[in-house]
Amino acid sequence: MHELAICQALMQQVDTIARERNAHKVLSITLGIGPLAGVEAELLRHAFPIASAGSVAAGAQLIIEASPIIVHCDQCQRDSEACSNKLVCKHCNNWQTTLVSGDELMLNSLELETDEQTQHTNSKGTTPCATPAAAM
Repeated sequence: MHELAICQALMQQVDTIARERNAHKVLSITLGIGPLAGVEAELLRHAFPIASAGSVAAGAQLIIEASPIIVHCDQCQRDSEACSNKLVCKHCNNWQTTLVSGDELMLNSLELETDEQTQHTNSKGTTPCATPAAAM
C-alpha cells in the first residue's frame, strides 16, 4: 500500500511547514488529487491516521479535493476537460493534446494553530487569512 508511504512523506512536509510557522497543532490538511495520480483517495484516508499518529497533525481533518483532467489542444489551442480514458479536445475532437492537470497530488493548504492565532496556509507558503483562536 503505497498510500501509507505517501502519507508519511506528507507528514514530513506538514511537520516542516508547522515548525516554520511555530504551530503546535495542524487542524486540517487539504490535498488536491487528480484521477491520473495513481492514488486511491479512500486508501489515503485510511493510512492518514496511522502516518499522523504522534505528530503535530494527529487528529487533523484530511480534506481531499478531486482535480479535473484538463488537456490543451495542439490544433485549436484551447483547454478542455477530458476523461481519463479519452484525452481528446472537447472543442475540436483532436487527439493531439497535452495534459495540463489531472495527474497531480498537491498539498493545497494547511490550517495551523499557533499560540497567537489559527493560520490558513496555502501550498505556496503564504497566509491568506488568519482567525483569532478565540473565535474557534
